[in-house]
Amino acid sequence: MSAPLLEAIALRTWLDGSGGVVRALDGVDFSIRRGETFAIVGESGCGKSMTALTLARLLPETARIVDGTVRLDGDDLLALPEAAMRNVRGRRIAMIFQEPATSLNPVLTVGHQIGEVLARHLGLRGAAARRRAAELLDAVGIAESGRRLGEYPFQLSGGMKQRVMIALALAGEPDLLIADEPTTALDVTIQAQVLELLRDLQRRIGMAILLITHDLGIVAQMAHRVAVMYAGTIVEVADRDAFFRASQHPYSRKLFAALPGLQSRGAELAVIPGQVPPLIGEFAGCRFVDRCEHAFDRCRVEAPGWAEIAETHRVRCHLRSRERAGALEARPGAAAAALAPPETRPALLTLRDLEVHFPIRRGLLRRTVGHVRAVDGVSLELRPGRTLALVGESGCGKTTVGKSILQLVRPTAGSVAFDGVELTRLRGEALRRRRGDFQMIFQDPYGSLNPRMRVADILSEGMHALGVHGARATADQRIGELLAQVGLDAGARDRYPHEFSGGQRQRIAIARALAVSPRLIVCDEPTSALDVSVQAQILNLLARLQRETGVAYLFITHNLAVVEYLAHEVAVMYLGRIVERGTVDEVLTGPKHPYTQALLSAVPTIEGGREKIRLQGELPSAVTPPAGCHFHPRCPRAHARCRERYPGDTHVSPTHSVRCFLYEEEDGRAT
Repeated sequence: MSAPLLEAIALRTWLDGSGGVVRALDGVDFSIRRGETFAIVGESGCGKSMTALTLARLLPETARIVDGTVRLDGDDLLALPEAAMRNVRGRRIAMIFQEPATSLNPVLTVGHQIGEVLARHLGLRGAAARRRAAELLDAVGIAESGRRLGEYPFQLSGGMKQRVMIALALAGEPDLLIADEPTTALDVTIQAQVLELLRDLQRRIGMAILLITHDLGIVAQMAHRVAVMYAGTIVEVADRDAFFRASQHPYSRKLFAALPGLQSRGAELAVIPGQVPPLIGEFAGCRFVDRCEHAFDRCRVEAPGWAEIAETHRVRCHLRSRERAGALEARPGAAAAALAPPETRPALLTLRDLEVHFPIRRGLLRRTVGHVRAVDGVSLELRPGRTLALVGESGCGKTTVGKSILQLVRPTAGSVAFDGVELTRLRGEALRRRRGDFQMIFQDPYGSLNPRMRVADILSEGMHALGVHGARATADQRIGELLAQVGLDAGARDRYPHEFSGGQRQRIAIARALAVSPRLIVCDEPTSALDVSVQAQILNLLARLQRETGVAYLFITHNLAVVEYLAHEVAVMYLGRIVERGTVDEVLTGPKHPYTQALLSAVPTIEGGREKIRLQGELPSAVTPPAGCHFHPRCPRAHARCRERYPGDTHVSPTHSVRCFLYEEEDGRAT
């Protein structure tokens, strides 16, 4: 076996915090070979990103490396002076950060930023640098590279910004690429393109990749070896196949059990109780002991050493020691429970030909020169006690649909009927009286909660504004009930949002939505920023609340595993229009529209096996959508008729419809 490209030995990185020294890394060991993808997984706060920053020596001012060794091809990086380390960063080690929008310089063009790397590490300038920069953009799949070099980051889509970040990282032709959650903010179609790009580049230049992620589907698709990190240390290391076939640490198994999907639909997802412990001070025993259902006395007093499962599989767990030898039970897979039968009551929410067009104004007189067709003729129904998932790429109009239902954005045309009342006709006090019937949970709980208000004030604000539970004693009692309902203790009422974790803040946002006893909640990506363990808690909570209260959910998401678990019906949206809708089983197991098929094929799963359908190009502009079917420029099955007119609604079953000429021609029942 060849010598490793990178070795990290006994790494200890500490941070000076207000409550004491935080031992962010506390004895981390691993190695990466050339051409290998080594994945690190675990919850937020376990030390994954701190590991990456330590390797590149990009630590914040409050952090310091107190012990350990980092060798890159035999060179001790921690012994290098900072001037020499600058030659390593970008040239031998490059990094893709989690959020490209904040990592790219907003006042420099794309060409200028790539040119800086080429000049610093390869000595290329002028025309030679521009040619190489254009080649890099071509390599990462950005069309019209010559024009893009002169554009600024704000002129690019999220997927294109991430590709520019990859081009910047690859400009120095590094030996090791550190990718820290490189696809978290991307749609599944763009994510698939980015991951395919990284694999192709790795094959071509033999680059090693350190992949940091919490998405086990991406790990199954990309990694050669996997490390599980918990509370500042690595607790399991294994080859990918061995890890997914028989992970050994109880924490690893809990991560698997928390994954939503068809196999767990209708059942409670497994959750990991508690949180990652604070990393202040030393641990006497196993760091996972307070959250582990297998813990016994020895776990509390003695830190576990490495146990060899196989030559390439090691785990830190006393269950694998000599005193408790024997394999752990097989990873549990919850049996899928049957979903509730279709609701027969009249629709609670009905959308008919909903349109939301935003005017584009230019010139001194701000004349309207065009419109952004964000929502362009959407018709949907949602019944009480049901969940309708609205899925599609960013920019297709999902969030605008949600806001227009609540009249936060006024529709340009069409009908929004809630319980038989036409909301688009209501104004002022008449609309305000209906606000208690429908609420919204936003994607970012920290941004949507007032940082200057205590939790009790946040929860009571809506009740007071809408005259619900008017008496103070009644409101106080309701606040206590809400906190208990979402799994928070009574002491949370007097704390501020910044004192809670991301999952707890999302619970507060859910409690705020529930405070006025709504009949409909619009959930806009409520779990996209959460770890799988916290996501499982939130999904369990939403499912339980629906069973207990009969609330209906419009669930806006791009996470199809969450759709499989929670939703009853699915509507697939593309460029302002619904292209397919039906029950979960119909749409996700028998997709008809080529766009739906491409979305499903792009989702990385731990099982694998799906044939990949790669979409060409970017989502077209909603200002000037393509003639005919909006999807035809990217559709692998498009023909001449698709360019002439938009297809009608074809019913392939009583509950399953699709807008595609492929099916209109088959049964002739298009409307």
